Amino acid sequence: QVQLVESGGGLVQPGGSLRLSCAASGLIFKRYRMSWYRQASGKERELVAAITSAGGTTNYTDSMKGRFTISRDNAKNTVYLQMNSLKPEDTAVYYCNAFRTITPYKYDYWGQGTQVTVSS
Repeated sequence: QVQLVESGGGLVQPGGSLRLSCAASGLIFKRYRMSWYRQASGKERELVAAITSAGGTTNYTDSMKGRFTISRDNAKNTVYLQMNSLKPEDTAVYYCNAFRTITPYKYDYWGQGTQVTVSS
C-alpha cells in the first residue's frame, strides 16, 4: 500500500520560513517524479514545484521561483519543500504527489495534505 505522509506545516508570520517533508512508502521512490501542489480555500489545486526521479531537474510555478526549493533524498524516500519569504497568499493545504508512467499505465499517488497558514 502506497503512503505519502506530509509534515512540517503550521502557522508562520509573513516573511518566515517552513520546511515541508513528505515521506513515501510502498513504492519504488527513486522511480517517481515527485511534486508539491497546494490548494487554497475556494481555489483549484495548483502545482508548486516538481523534481525528477533522480533529482536532476526541478521546475517551479513562477510565483514560487526564488522563494521555494524542492529537493529529495532517495535514500530516505523523502521529498522536501523549503519555503522562504512566505506571504499570506501562500496560505493553503500543501499536498505531496508521486507520479510515474509505465506505458500504458499511470501511477499517481497523493498525500493527505498539510496546512500552511501565513499570518501575523
